[in-house]
Amino acid sequence: MRKQLKEAKRIVIKVGTSTLIYPNGNINLSAIDQLAFTLSDLRNQDKEIILVSSGAIGVGLNKLNMDKRPPTIPEQQAVAAVGQAELMNIYNQRFLTYSQQIAQLLLTRDVIEYPESRKNVTNTIEQLLQMGIIPVINENDTVAIDELDHLTKFGDNDQLSAIVAQLIQADALIMLSDIDGFFSDNPNTNKDATLFSEINEINDELLQLAGGKGSRFGTGGMYSKLKAAERVLAHNGAMILANGQQPKIIFDILAGENIGTLFI
Repeated sequence: MRKQLKEAKRIVIKVGTSTLIYPNGNINLSAIDQLAFTLSDLRNQDKEIILVSSGAIGVGLNKLNMDKRPPTIPEQQAVAAVGQAELMNIYNQRFLTYSQQIAQLLLTRDVIEYPESRKNVTNTIEQLLQMGIIPVINENDTVAIDELDHLTKFGDNDQLSAIVAQLIQADALIMLSDIDGFFSDNPNTNKDATLFSEINEINDELLQLAGGKGSRFGTGGMYSKLKAAERVLAHNGAMILANGQQPKIIFDILAGENIGTLFI
């Protein structure tokens, strides 16, 4: 089944905050540079690349010298606003090193829910891809909150990446996280935990194996990754969950190597 990944032309790459930020809160410039190099080279191979990137709050915390998320929503939104600008600055700098143009799209859930807005978003992404530009997509954290009386929040970028993959009918979604794939148990605490190489259906048993939320910088845990995979599978797509510590692993995934967990 992995052989078909070699033929994938339209690919959504999702990177979590854990790939972009070190555990100490500093920005992982090496990983960002490697990501920019890898995605730019894939573009050189005539592949269509969409990057769904977390990290606004993590980068904002670093920029503002804060060691933890502030408790109130307005404070979190302010941190996200600072971090998003800084994150795009870094991305722009690194991608331009490889002569690759990028563009920013900040989305809220209601944009996807309303047909006219959804069409506009899809058309924008399609046009950018046609122009050889890599869209960098994130949730608009400054307005997307649960407390608003209309549905604005995706929940996390795992869901957003699956929705984007569905919108543009991507051939594959590659989700880079801080874990090698989906395991039977937490591999950090259980050395006997086994990695699932391939999963064809998301059931209650798998959902129960998934734990809670992720790191202090990110929001997505294994449960949200399974829910994203469920959406991908419902639309006959393919998703790979793999470790994003070295983003060039994307080359090996697309070469069909047995890396991470393939949901198909």
